[in-house]
Amino acid sequence: MSHSKKSRKANENAPKLAPRTKKSDRALAGKKNKSGNKAGSRHNSNIVGGKDGSAASKKDPRHGSKKAIKLDLPSQVKVIAPKKEQGPKLTDEQKLFKLEEDPRLNQLLDMLEEGKDLSQDEQKWINKTFNQIEALMERLGITEEDDLGQVIESAAAVSDDDLLDRFESGADLLKDYQNKD
Repeated sequence: MSHSKKSRKANENAPKLAPRTKKSDRALAGKKNKSGNKAGSRHNSNIVGGKDGSAASKKDPRHGSKKAIKLDLPSQVKVIAPKKEQGPKLTDEQKLFKLEEDPRLNQLLDMLEEGKDLSQDEQKWINKTFNQIEALMERLGITEEDDLGQVIESAAAVSDDDLLDRFESGADLLKDYQNKD
């Protein structure tokens, strides 16, 4: 297909130009009024210090405050230590296990068994730790009698016949549990 040049002739569908107006009819835009102060007015001695340069006649508030500023640091600076990120909270069983397996507690208990005297701080720490252990055991429902009963049972059930009887009674309990459903 051959290229055809556009025509410059305007037809009746072309956009129309605005009609010309005479110069006398046109309104000329006047000069825009400025707002604000003149450029460099802070440094102009006529405005800042008056005509003779004295500051007493007219004071410019843009020259700032003459109030003295203390530049030295305070004698005591508070240092805020960053908080340690803690992992997930421990359950009571985990707390109890952690307290019972504490190497410092074991070392101090060994010293007591040997008959050595402990300092007041160490004795306070042991008492505090034992109180925490007792509180956790109460929360979990563990008593010292239960612990002793488990030790005695394990010592008494040494024979093979006793172990077999315990195993069979456990199987019966399992069957009873399954039959409930």
